[in-house]
Amino acid sequence: MHEPNATAATEDFEFAALSEALNYRNAIINEFKSFLGGRVLEVGAGIGQTSEAILRLPGVRELVALEPDPRFQDRFRKRLPDVLLVGGTTRDLPDGETFSSAVMVNVLEHIEHDLAELAALRQILLPAKGHLCILVPARPEIFSKLDAHFGHFRRYTRVDLRDKLHRAGFDIVSLHYFNFVGYFAWWLRFKVMQSMSFDINQVRLFDRRIFPVAYALESRLVRPPVGQSLIAVARAV
Repeated sequence: MHEPNATAATEDFEFAALSEALNYRNAIINEFKSFLGGRVLEVGAGIGQTSEAILRLPGVRELVALEPDPRFQDRFRKRLPDVLLVGGTTRDLPDGETFSSAVMVNVLEHIEHDLAELAALRQILLPAKGHLCILVPARPEIFSKLDAHFGHFRRYTRVDLRDKLHRAGFDIVSLHYFNFVGYFAWWLRFKVMQSMSFDINQVRLFDRRIFPVAYALESRLVRPPVGQSLIAVARAV
């Protein structure tokens, strides 16, 4: 992984809120579960919240986690002492290292040279023709002060992410917006009201009461025209 944005002004990023977003996190893994198997690389593993969900997938034989931030490495190792954690970026992986699949959840937006990072991951996945599973923040029109506070360089459109994946050497398997209701919640709280923090109680309420119904509709009936995030699965070719 190329260096993430060092200007991030918070030590926990989305971790505190994500700890309450159990249904949200499970939905992300549900989108990826058919493509994560064998030897899996998690890029930007943070403190291991998503890692725990990945490890529960039956097809995952081994998980290798990458995390460049020392503040998060200690918490990850305490949480998942049996998982190999590489304290660094993709450049710190041994030469010739390959994986069956890779996953990045809310990571690519922290990397200034995102196309170079995607190209590096393609090289790692190419021998196995493996899959890259990505979730990124979506829609530039809702980029907020909180995005900048988290160290986000950008929010993506579907066209932008598709173009960068193609240029990096991937074929698109699936690409769609995710969390339609969350788009409007983010716009209101962080773009209009310019809040600089999550309300944990609101996150818990949204995750328990609203998100399950909304996700059932968008995953089973029709994918939304916009969303708080974008989900992509791409194959190295």
